[in-house]
Amino acid sequence: MSVWRRFGEDRDRLSLPDLLTPALYAAFVWWFATGLILWLDRLPRATFVWSFGAATLAAVAAIVGVAQSAADATPLSAFLAFSCAIVLWGWHEMSFLMGFIAGPRTTNCPPDARGWRRFKLAAATLIHHEIALAATVAALYAATWGQPNMFAAHTFALLWAMRLSAKFNLFLGARHLGEELLPVHLAHLRSYFRRRPMNALFPFSMIGGAFAAFVIAGAAFAAEATLFEQAGHALMLALLTLALVEHAFLFLPPPTTLLWGWAAPRAAKSFAEKSVAAKSFPPRTRTPRAPSPHA
Repeated sequence: MSVWRRFGEDRDRLSLPDLLTPALYAAFVWWFATGLILWLDRLPRATFVWSFGAATLAAVAAIVGVAQSAADATPLSAFLAFSCAIVLWGWHEMSFLMGFIAGPRTTNCPPDARGWRRFKLAAATLIHHEIALAATVAALYAATWGQPNMFAAHTFALLWAMRLSAKFNLFLGARHLGEELLPVHLAHLRSYFRRRPMNALFPFSMIGGAFAAFVIAGAAFAAEATLFEQAGHALMLALLTLALVEHAFLFLPPPTTLLWGWAAPRAAKSFAEKSVAAKSFPPRTRTPRAPSPHA
């Protein structure tokens, strides 16, 4: 019997096979929503106002959904809250990728920019976007605080935290930058990325994410967890696992063509052409020292 039917039955806990439904749902939403945004972002810019207008209507509906689901502690309300958070996140992604809410700086990073100056210049390219995300996190928690169902706020906060981690890793340097997925009007962002075989933050990002996954998994499988808590935490666990996989793709060859070739064929082709170069780095060469005058 489908888990969707069993959610409506008088049961105390979900079985392990039941928990696969939230995981598969989260994976599908992640894959399809990402592909849809990539596809819309590669249409002519004249279509952006219509696409973003439709996304805004969906975001308004999602806000209503968050308000309606906040007081309801059922498994299906956990799915609703999670879905509404994804819609709101998609709205922010479209606002950034389509250039509606990004940052005041739209030019390349100066070649001589280093350290704190480089960080400030990079932050100026997306500071408005980050402020909007932070405001949304605050608004979601304010709207659902003290309510039984806070999974919309938790889901959005999780997405924001993992995306911030990914952005810092790109800033510090990664093997695969994903620059082929950037639209033309955001091409200047490439100059703020670094291609490096590893950076100091990445291990901590993975360890921190793995610890968070352990905590969420513990909540999902706790003996006292309700059906509602199991469903909500299973959705968040699946999403966090996917975020960790995305982090791993910063240093492992990402299956861009396989996952989103249908949404961004040119980007997938570009990645395929660059993949060989991205896998290897030229050996470091030492500049020969001048002979000592005392030799």
